[in-house]
Amino acid sequence: MQFKDYYQVLGVEPTAGDAEIKTAYRRLARKYHPDVSKEAGAEEKFKGVNEAYEALRDPQKRQAYDQLRAQGYRPGEEFRPPPDFGRGGVGGGPGFDFEEVFGSDGAAGGGFSDFFEGLFGRRAHPGAGARGPRPPGDTRAKVSVPLQAVYDGGSVRLGLNGKQLDVRVPKGVRPGQVIRLAGQGDGGGNLLLEIEYAAHPQFEVDGRNIIYVLPVAPWQAALGATVSVQTLGGPVELKIPADSEAGRKLRLRGRGLPGTPAGDQIVELEVTAPRAVNERQRTIYRMLANAFEGNENDG
Repeated sequence: MQFKDYYQVLGVEPTAGDAEIKTAYRRLARKYHPDVSKEAGAEEKFKGVNEAYEALRDPQKRQAYDQLRAQGYRPGEEFRPPPDFGRGGVGGGPGFDFEEVFGSDGAAGGGFSDFFEGLFGRRAHPGAGARGPRPPGDTRAKVSVPLQAVYDGGSVRLGLNGKQLDVRVPKGVRPGQVIRLAGQGDGGGNLLLEIEYAAHPQFEVDGRNIIYVLPVAPWQAALGATVSVQTLGGPVELKIPADSEAGRKLRLRGRGLPGTPAGDQIVELEVTAPRAVNERQRTIYRMLANAFEGNENDG
């Protein structure tokens, strides 16, 4: 498999904090979103940004990735984890899957058996170095479910250890809930899937509420406007009151995740000034500067 520098993908330093990583992800996800970007290769870049954020937003995944990165691999370089990689440092719970995080097709082999045992406290699946039959029993794993699937409910195809599973996701399922797939675990046992939400390029989750950052022009914030806002249920009209400031939060009731009661969508205003691309627009900015000169000293 090929090494990927996720910090480079997001354009942040390896010392970046969670907030900086999240900000970089949101900026790039908006830039390369297939529904917005006309740039060549935007869809692949969008996927790469999501993959990088999925690896770095989770402390356990990030710690394992940082250990691997410290081996000195370069982007695009073929690699295999050393046989003792992960021992004594990153323990852990089910659900962190090296192959899913680093994009393997599951065919690397070699030292993966020791790698999985050391990192996850369990043997790798047969074909990655384990020998002999495994006794039937429940197998636990975490799966990242797209927010749209959580909102809509129904069947969704999820990747796990190189396999594709069709899983029926209950509408409004919560993180930590477990879905049981009879007979699909190791050795014919049950597969217990613990739910977590996949990162979304536009939405964040707070309980059942959805947090959405809406870029608005200065004149929309100052004068008020009615704009279209994307929700998981489709676009809706939102009235922005006059004299709104950056950071103001507006509420779309019932537009969050399903439940009893349903959550809301919280829209946070982000005032952004468009770039002046001609002399007329620069002249208007100079007029604004003159008109508002001294406002910063007002009481």
